[in-house]
Amino acid sequence: MRTVPIPVDVSKLSITCVKAPRPRVLNRDTGEIKTDKNGNTVYEVTVSVEDEFGRIELVKIGITGEPPITTGDAVRAVGLLGYVWEMAGKWGISYRATALLPQEATDV
Repeated sequence: MRTVPIPVDVSKLSITCVKAPRPRVLNRDTGEIKTDKNGNTVYEVTVSVEDEFGRIELVKIGITGEPPITTGDAVRAVGLLGYVWEMAGKWGISYRATALLPQEATDV
């Protein structure tokens, strides 16, 4: 199954980092870390996403390289894409971003 990236409109979302960025582990037994096609480490960041109606969801966003954000930071997600996946009868959506940056105080 080929996955088609789905662009996410973040203009009406409030995103907050709830767990500091950490390298994504592919194999817990060996400690193998996920890398992109260029050999760069892929990080995962757990964020809370709140929509304009006050609904909140926790999601993990994958990003190449360690983003300059910490727990509690309001985050601006650049180039956020969703990918639908299916394995062994289960499915979900994984998220990737081009950049995760601290939300500037002037943007609030």
